[in-house]
Amino acid sequence: MVRTVACIFFLAWAGIAQASSATVAAAATLRHALAEIIPQFSQATGHTLKVAYGSSGNFYSQIKQGAPFDLFLSADMDFPQKLVDEKFATPPVHAYAEGRLVLLVPHGSKLKPDGTLKDLSAALQDGRIRKFSIANPSMAPYGMRAKEVLIHAGLWRVLQAHLVIGENVGQAAQFASSGAAQGGLVALSLALAPELVARTQYTLISREWHQPLIQGMVLIKPENVAAIAFLDYLKTDAARAVLKRYGYDKPGGP
Repeated sequence: MVRTVACIFFLAWAGIAQASSATVAAAATLRHALAEIIPQFSQATGHTLKVAYGSSGNFYSQIKQGAPFDLFLSADMDFPQKLVDEKFATPPVHAYAEGRLVLLVPHGSKLKPDGTLKDLSAALQDGRIRKFSIANPSMAPYGMRAKEVLIHAGLWRVLQAHLVIGENVGQAAQFASSGAAQGGLVALSLALAPELVARTQYTLISREWHQPLIQGMVLIKPENVAAIAFLDYLKTDAARAVLKRYGYDKPGGP
């Protein structure tokens, strides 16, 4: 009996001793999904994570300048691949989700949540729209794709004077939901957040209007045990179930 108790104590102590921590740079689109996934991960593994949210382009620059991140969860595959190519990250880049763009409008907006953007075109002509938000196209993948959508719809040039540019897509969603803009092109994962569902409406934008929003992750410090464990955990059914609830498809298909 004493030996059994001692054995249990040793195993518990060993599990704690092996627990580690990691600092993660994560795309702003992931804020709400990771708020659910990380506690599940910590409970399952004992590892702890610190997460910073922002635009993938900004994180790319920060990591090159030596920012102390162990794992990078980007909103695209390009920024992680650039870090690998430039020897700032360890290959390979792992695709973990495919995101979607939506037209988001606050309740009471005179702009209709129309996936074809025909009402946006009409609103520009009749003065119903004063401001429209997207993320920074030079730094945020969702901003890049929003620009592609507006070009496809023939609205990019005429909308220039009305654009409110968010540093990242989270800020763009904040503008579109708060009334600071009459609408915006943002991530579906943010539109599904409980606080936005209560005060906004959205409609999906066709995948055919922009390049795919395949999101990739890469290890910055391959020796970090917690970072490796979290990268693997994001491929599990448990993590994918949460990502799916926030509008993410599995890379390569629903």
